[in-house]
Amino acid sequence: MKGYFAPMAAIVWKDILLEIRTKDTVVAVVVFSLLVIVVFNFAIDPTPQTVGLVAPGVLWVAFVFGGILGLNRSFALERENGSLNALLLAPVGRDVIFLGKMVSNLIIMLLIELLVFPVFAVLFNFPIFVLELLPVMILSTLAIVTVGTLFSSMAVNTRAREVMLPLLFFPVALPAIIAAVEVTGIVLDDGGLLDVVGWIPLLAAFDAIFLFVCPLAFHFVVDD
Repeated sequence: MKGYFAPMAAIVWKDILLEIRTKDTVVAVVVFSLLVIVVFNFAIDPTPQTVGLVAPGVLWVAFVFGGILGLNRSFALERENGSLNALLLAPVGRDVIFLGKMVSNLIIMLLIELLVFPVFAVLFNFPIFVLELLPVMILSTLAIVTVGTLFSSMAVNTRAREVMLPLLFFPVALPAIIAAVEVTGIVLDDGGLLDVVGWIPLLAAFDAIFLFVCPLAFHFVVDD
């Protein structure tokens, strides 16, 4: 087990350390997500009667589109620095490389969401601390990041990777995104976890399927 988790932890630490030093992804995605939220806030001009209908969608549009921006850089940096081939030549399984990249992307995305949500809450007049939303964000972000990491590894070898990643990503991740929007709407509408008991297992099922399929598919992606 040590031979499995130690290389994965090394990849995660490398990506996190690189982001701490450069802050390129976090700054770019946070700024982009905040701009999306601010633009929608002025464009929609939500009222107390409609804010509960539009706010969850605005929040996840900001998270998902910002996440795509960050995921595009996940393997692009490895390819530009010439370290992707070195990773593939390392004496570890392809699934270890995939899970290491996925976990580092997950940590960065959750950090970005924690930075963006307070601004969203202030603009749309929601409580800043909504503990019931935390498991929803974790499960939803895990599904999004797992799919996004796989397709990022595919799109990095194409000329138009900025366009290719969304085209590949959205058809597969759309059910998880819809579930995230629905559950977020219920929670923000003063609903508790008991009110979303039907959605949480669905998100968990998405995560289980994606965590099983994506590492297997990664073998074929990098070999091609």
